[in-house]
Amino acid sequence: MLAVTVPEPGGPEALTVTDLPMPRPGPGEALIRVVAAGVNRADLLQRQGHYPPPPGAGDVLGLECSGYVEELGPDTANGQWTAGDPCLALLAAGGYAGHVVVPVGQLLPPPEGVDLVTAAGLVEVAATVVSNLDIAELKAGQVFLVHGGAGGIGSMAIQYAKAIGATVAATAGSPDKLSYCRSIGADLAVSYKHDWIAAVRDLSAGRGVNVILDVMGAKYLGEHVGLLATDGRLVVIGLQGGTQGTLDLGRLLRIRGRVIATTLRSRPVEQKSTVCRRVEESVWPLVADGSIAPAPQTRFPLREVGAAHRQLESGDNLGKVVLTVSKP
Repeated sequence: MLAVTVPEPGGPEALTVTDLPMPRPGPGEALIRVVAAGVNRADLLQRQGHYPPPPGAGDVLGLECSGYVEELGPDTANGQWTAGDPCLALLAAGGYAGHVVVPVGQLLPPPEGVDLVTAAGLVEVAATVVSNLDIAELKAGQVFLVHGGAGGIGSMAIQYAKAIGATVAATAGSPDKLSYCRSIGADLAVSYKHDWIAAVRDLSAGRGVNVILDVMGAKYLGEHVGLLATDGRLVVIGLQGGTQGTLDLGRLLRIRGRVIATTLRSRPVEQKSTVCRRVEESVWPLVADGSIAPAPQTRFPLREVGAAHRQLESGDNLGKVVLTVSKP
């Protein structure tokens, strides 16, 4: 089967499309014929040598895919899945390939009315947003902030937070992206190149933000703690702005604030399976009824994976980048 690996860390040119042996499913696993795979910033970090896969996950890139169940492993008792079923998969690795093996608990049915290529870009962002907003206990009437509102995670977070009943602020870098954020429900969409802090504070009537979903890390750590409302929660899920910053513990104490850091990829199968069930129960109905619309996609064939990484890395992309692997 064709698969994408990175023999040596580097730029997009380091991505290698190669032939690898077909994987075989073990107990509790399914073999998936991949139709499409989402491209995520974690993949860029892995290519650069900064985010190795968990032990035993393999070297093929890709944290999400769509496709068809081709085979169930021996002694895999799961009445939900049979050979030929369309499915989506949350992966630790392996999506950039013709086939991938995945624990059956990390399979999901596609949302009603969504084709498999489009659905390939929903799994990772939905799982990330739901699991972290569960941890943050975002509630109706609270103020929520996310950066990169026009990206995959940002666009899902805006719509899911609005469905909860939150007031949503988002940042983005261009007029088109800001317009898109507003079109999917952001109450405030402001350029990160301008005074977004003052704009967010005004939105909250000076009370501060209840929940921040932070993909930036160190770059905005001080600003984020300064923006938190009393009992506010800062959930760090990405480090695009660096890994080390200065934390005002005095302010954090005064507001009884919480700083939470989480990752999804390295969680045990049981936890990721639970997250998949939450996505299926809480997000897919919102996609089916139109409350959440899949983000726009830029698509590339698997053999053009280098161009796909360049597109995401450029910062110009609106929504998700997706690799097409085989015909639905």
